[in-house]
Amino acid sequence: MNSRERTFQTLEHRPGDRIPIDFWATTAVVQHLETERGRPYAEFLDDYDVDLRYIEGPTYIGPPLAPGTDIWGVERTAVAAGLPGQSESYSEVTEPPLSKVESVHDIEKYQHWPDPEWFDYSIVEAQCDAILKENRVVVFMGDRLNRVAQLKPAMYLRGTENIFIDLAAKQEIAETVFRKIREFYLGYLERILRAAAGRIDIVLTGDDFGAQNGLLVSADMWRKFIKPGFADYIDLIKRHNAIAMHHTCGSVVDIIPDMIECGLDILQSIQPEANGMSLANLKKMFGKSICFQGGVSIQKTMPYGSRGEIRHEVKSIADIAKQDGGYIFCTSHNIQADTPVENIITLMEAYLEYGKM
Repeated sequence: MNSRERTFQTLEHRPGDRIPIDFWATTAVVQHLETERGRPYAEFLDDYDVDLRYIEGPTYIGPPLAPGTDIWGVERTAVAAGLPGQSESYSEVTEPPLSKVESVHDIEKYQHWPDPEWFDYSIVEAQCDAILKENRVVVFMGDRLNRVAQLKPAMYLRGTENIFIDLAAKQEIAETVFRKIREFYLGYLERILRAAAGRIDIVLTGDDFGAQNGLLVSADMWRKFIKPGFADYIDLIKRHNAIAMHHTCGSVVDIIPDMIECGLDILQSIQPEANGMSLANLKKMFGKSICFQGGVSIQKTMPYGSRGEIRHEVKSIADIAKQDGGYIFCTSHNIQADTPVENIITLMEAYLEYGKM
């Protein structure tokens, strides 16, 4: 079977020749892999027959952005993390631009709401074709700071504490911020899907709804403020005959039935350390209604585990997933720079060995 046949069959809960493979890693890890192996990253993906491949998406051609400022007018500064020789760099918000806003009127008149017309979508079709030529699965996710979402952009714009307070005590402000964010992403994603002309197989939206022990906001609050937009995004994806996958960190088991109700096809990531989020638990509770991606620990197993422990974790996942399909191999999030290259190679070899039907 090729990647497309294998993946689509699995997503229909029908096991194929092996469990499909996806690969997530930070930019620093990708660079480290290339340096250590002396080969391009694309060849690494081919060497281990990774089935899902990600397009970059449209190019920004809008008004010039100040250094360190994104399309939302949010300023960031680079922050180094990690040990010497294992460094990552992350962009941290310096001052949320709407943190001091006190009225809906001020939200509406904010000068930096982005416009979907600020992007060149003409390149999307060719990006898809390059992947389809290799019989791989085409996925659009967007970059880390421009991923179809609601809560995360609201945190960047208002500040994490402020948006949580808004949800409880200034609900008109919260509703306005979410509406403006949704308006942009619905227009942006519509243009991407039109430009792809049916060539995008999976659209991955990304919005963190959970922490390690539970939801960031109550299930009722999520249903009131976030679920309608979540459903709108999925409806748009389905209207273009694509598969809907959503990334969220943390424990979100309490709202998985809502996600299923909205039409979500694949839930990512499966974070084994988070409450109720073991693959065995999720497959037992929801496995007939939704598919899953992820589950190999990047908090413990990948950075600190032995080769044997990595192989054991992959085998345990495979033993659960091979029963009825509905699962794609991947780590619980991006592999970080503190993970030894030999552990990554062990992981990929284990996918191919234990994923066979």
